[in-house]
Amino acid sequence: MKFAIALHAPAHSPAARRALRFAEAALAGGHEIMRLFFYQDGVHSASSTVVSPQDELDTARQWREFVAQHQLDAVVCIAAALRRGELNTEEAQRYQRSAASIDAPWALSGLGQLHEAIQQCDRLICFGGH
Repeated sequence: MKFAIALHAPAHSPAARRALRFAEAALAGGHEIMRLFFYQDGVHSASSTVVSPQDELDTARQWREFVAQHQLDAVVCIAAALRRGELNTEEAQRYQRSAASIDAPWALSGLGQLHEAIQQCDRLICFGGH
């Protein structure tokens, strides 16, 4: 089965951990992940500047390692990211900001990437949100 996964919740939330565990189980079960799409507060899971307390899981780091290890197509919604101060180098320069917080393996793009993934997959699975 081909999945698209959308995460709407921040890195420290139970929804972010459940999404990661689901993605791991899907790949372990022989399924394909067409695209991971991080939207709303889910964009914080792609941030390289999130620091988790020592007694908590570092879900943002786990997401980064998982995406890199499996070479997954991981897209961060550009509008949601900009609104929350999460920028890659290109956007930091464009908006004259001093720092970037999103880098490889993440890609900033628009909702069209989510729409395309929905059209190409068998199931869209969403975690978090309102």
